[in-house]
Amino acid sequence: MSLATAEASRAVTILYRDESLVAVSKPSGLLVHRTELDRERDVALQRVRDALGQRVYPVHRLDRATSGVLVFALTPAVAGCLAASFRGRDVAKDYLAVVRGWAPEVGEVDRPVPREKGGEKRPALTRFRRLATVELPIPVDRYPAARYSLVRVVPLTGRRHQIRRHMERANHPLVGDTTYGHGPHNRLFRDHLDSHRLLLHAWRIAFPHPVDGTPCQITASPAADFADVCAALGWPLSGLLADTGPVGGGAQADSRGNAARG
Repeated sequence: MSLATAEASRAVTILYRDESLVAVSKPSGLLVHRTELDRERDVALQRVRDALGQRVYPVHRLDRATSGVLVFALTPAVAGCLAASFRGRDVAKDYLAVVRGWAPEVGEVDRPVPREKGGEKRPALTRFRRLATVELPIPVDRYPAARYSLVRVVPLTGRRHQIRRHMERANHPLVGDTTYGHGPHNRLFRDHLDSHRLLLHAWRIAFPHPVDGTPCQITASPAADFADVCAALGWPLSGLLADTGPVGGGAQADSRGNAARG
């Protein structure tokens, strides 16, 4: 791999940037930042820092396997404001997921989840809406065919692995989830659709701007490895996502990089 190719592979897609914050589209498989358990050097924080040529400050998390909108503050003061917004539930988050089975048209899971395995459980609430379904003529387990749904998921709280845990609790685990999912369905997607990732995408996020409180909404189009699976299943994302309505009013930015604040 040439130096130019290597640098291109490390590039991040900037969705929105102003004097206070930057939002990027994180690919699946990339850590947000280093942890005590994983000290690898290639993390989203470093990629964004390199792209901007300045320090950036994480204010929320996405699981390594999850793709989508990731926000960083550009100053410690803004980081504090944004972190408070996340803690105070002033932030609306909208995810897309492919799950096992035909999910109900709408659903809700209100069930506490622990901060860590065996730890104290904390209140957690997740709502979801079905966008599309499919049945594949491929036997899986004891069934002659396999059924799946595309769902829009809105976590009302921000617990660790909340969406993954709650969708498993609803009997609709995420495809590609090696912790809470179902092995035979994960293998079906690997073998028949060449999908090797968790099919969870942080699609949109909305929050009051930390400086003036103006509503700010940022959108990341699904990554190619997510969109290609949806296309193979006959789910036209452009049409399915057109009528979902906004998470909140105000600023909007998309993966083409155009943005404005209302």
